[in-house]
Amino acid sequence: MKSTHEYKLKAFVLIFILISLPCFCQPNSKIHTTQKNIQTNQSRPFVKYTSGIRSVLEDSKGNTWIGSHSEGVCLIRNGKFKYFTIADGLSDNQVRNIYEDQHGLIWFECGKGLSFYDGQHITVYDQRNYDFKNKWSPTSNDLWFKGDLSTGYNAREEQPGVYQYDGSTLSFRKFPIAPKGGEENYFSVTTPFIKAKNGTLWFGTYGAVIGYTGSTFKIIDNTYLGLNEANAALHIRSIMEDRNGNLWIGNNGIGVFKYDGNKTIHFSKQQSIKKDDFNGNTLDRVFALGEDSKGNIWFGTVKSGLWKFDGISLTNFTEKDGFPSGQVWTIYKTINGTLWFCGANPSGIYKFNGKTFERVY
Repeated sequence: MKSTHEYKLKAFVLIFILISLPCFCQPNSKIHTTQKNIQTNQSRPFVKYTSGIRSVLEDSKGNTWIGSHSEGVCLIRNGKFKYFTIADGLSDNQVRNIYEDQHGLIWFECGKGLSFYDGQHITVYDQRNYDFKNKWSPTSNDLWFKGDLSTGYNAREEQPGVYQYDGSTLSFRKFPIAPKGGEENYFSVTTPFIKAKNGTLWFGTYGAVIGYTGSTFKIIDNTYLGLNEANAALHIRSIMEDRNGNLWIGNNGIGVFKYDGNKTIHFSKQQSIKKDDFNGNTLDRVFALGEDSKGNIWFGTVKSGLWKFDGISLTNFTEKDGFPSGQVWTIYKTINGTLWFCGANPSGIYKFNGKTFERVY
C-alpha cells in the first residue's frame, strides 16, 4: 500500500507539469528571439555616454578607448568598462582625439589641454616648449595636437598653430597665418591631423586646411577657393585622405570639397543634390569622413544621416535604415578595416553589415 508521502509527491509532479505545459507550447521562434536578445545584451554592453561619441582608438594592447563630447573617456579592456573624467586626471571632459605614441602612452586631446595614460593612471601633461615656434622639423613618429584652449590661442602661443610631440618634447609651431581682427578663433584646429601618403601634414581649422610638405606650406582657404561670407565661407569640421591621395574636406554649412593635389572641386555642388530627392537631407553639414575597404567614401552629417559615395552615385542612410544618431562626430576605421560610425542624439557606435546598421558600443 502506497504511503501518503508518495501520493503527495505524485500530485506535486502532476501539478508542476500542468503549470509548465503552456511554456512548452510556445512557438520556437519566440523562445529563440528572447534568448538571442539576452545573449546580445550580455555579450555586447554599450557605453553609457549620452552626450555623443567624439573619438575612438584601438591601442596596441588590444584595448578600446572611447572619448565623449562632455563625459570623459572610457577604457574597454577584456570586455570590462572603466570610465575616466577630470576627477581621474583628464584636463577636460571633452575628448576630441585619442592617439598612441611610439612608447605605448595613450594621449587625449581634450577640449582644453592634454592628458596621457601610462598604463596605470591618467595625468595632465603641462610641459610646453615655446622657444622655436617657427621651426617646423617633423619626424616620422610625431603626434600633433591643437592649441591648449577650446578655440583661439593663449598668451604663450601668441597666434594660431599646433603642438608637435616628438616622443620627448611638446613644442609649439606657428601657422604661417596672421589673423585679422575678429579672426582669433578662425584658425583653431578642428580635426585630427593627417600624414598623407606623400608625407604632407594636413591640419583642418575652422577657416582653412593647412598643409606642410616638409619645406613649404599649402593653404586651402576662402581666398584660394574664391569664397567669402557673402556667398558662404568655410567652416571645416573634417578632413580625410583617400586611397588615391585625394584630400576630402567636410564643412558645416557648405558641404564637401575634394582636393586632388592640383585643383579643388566643390563635391556637394557637383552632385547637384536636391532636397526633395532625399526627404530633405543634404550634404551641407559634414562632420565626419571615412573610406571603407571597397573604396566607398562615407560622409557623416548633422541631421541628414550617413551618405555613401561609390564613385558614381550617392546613397543616404537614416533611422529607417537602422542608424538613429542625429549627428555623426567621427568615422573610425578599425584595425580589421571595419568602419565605426560614432554619433550623438542618441549616442552610440554603429557598423554597417551591408544591409542595415548594428550597434557596436
